[in-house]
Amino acid sequence: MKTILVTGAGGYIGSIATYMLLQKGYRVIGIDNLSTGWKEPLEFFESSFGKDMFRFHIHDLESDMMSIFQKEKDIEAVLHYAAPCNVDESMKLPEKYFKTVRVGAHLLDCMNACGIKHIVFSSTCAVYGEAQYVPVNEAHPTLPVNPYGESKRIVEQILYWYGKLKGMTYISLRYFNVCGASDDGKIGDSKKPSRHLMQNAVRGALGLEQFHLTCPRVETSDGTPIRDYTNVVDLNRAHLLGLEYLFNGGESEIVNLGTGTGNSVMEIVDEVKKATGATFNIDTSEARQGEYATMIADIKKAEKILGWKPEHSLTDSVNSLVMWYKDRPHGWKE
Repeated sequence: MKTILVTGAGGYIGSIATYMLLQKGYRVIGIDNLSTGWKEPLEFFESSFGKDMFRFHIHDLESDMMSIFQKEKDIEAVLHYAAPCNVDESMKLPEKYFKTVRVGAHLLDCMNACGIKHIVFSSTCAVYGEAQYVPVNEAHPTLPVNPYGESKRIVEQILYWYGKLKGMTYISLRYFNVCGASDDGKIGDSKKPSRHLMQNAVRGALGLEQFHLTCPRVETSDGTPIRDYTNVVDLNRAHLLGLEYLFNGGESEIVNLGTGTGNSVMEIVDEVKKATGATFNIDTSEARQGEYATMIADIKKAEKILGWKPEHSLTDSVNSLVMWYKDRPHGWKE
């Protein structure tokens, strides 16, 4: 029974990762400062699985982390999710995003001091910038066009040097776009509005809030950006496979996570309407900064290295979100 530290365990993706790890029999130590995460899912995990399987700390990663590692001496690997992830915000508050570089270095220092050698890092396709070709493979040049992507790229470089000089092994997973909730609808995205298109469209379909288009006009067939939308359970299954890969002696790798196909913003909206049978008005608001026209993943390496490929459809993602939002229309309470 291995013990995994999950940073950002109260956030959207990190909470679903925690849920899946616990269901697989891992022991989990969760950390979250609750700046964008939530205490309620952490309490749910503790009550559902017991303190022997799950413990959590409300702790800011910018402060000293060594106290956590000294208290939780059985940690064998880290899943590092904790970070802001809003492209538009990063253009307005770059300093907030570059703090994550310091946090990443501090986390690796603590891991190294405690002899913890394995980490799976939550990265992003934003490291590539504007796609020079699609689908985008891991050899594509990394030329970020926003501070969010740049901050992730720098942490990946730090990971490389800690691997080379300190003997750490890592999997850096470059996400494309994320959607959906846990398959049972119990754990999902609690931000209002969410930063994710499908979540906001489902909330619009259910009449929970007005849906707004926030994308810029771009040169695609319908004028809206094309992205590669990956189900959050599929995404986190790749993290678990990454852990197993590292525990089995795998070498450090950078891997894309997507579906290999793309959908425009309006195609996602149409899919939500089709899956829910609902019609809803679409308003527009100020366009986000730092966006680009098309980004689709080449996922051959994920299958080769991790034995991973997506298993959920867009409809599966919509249906899980419908369950989540019908059960918790206001998200977690806090």
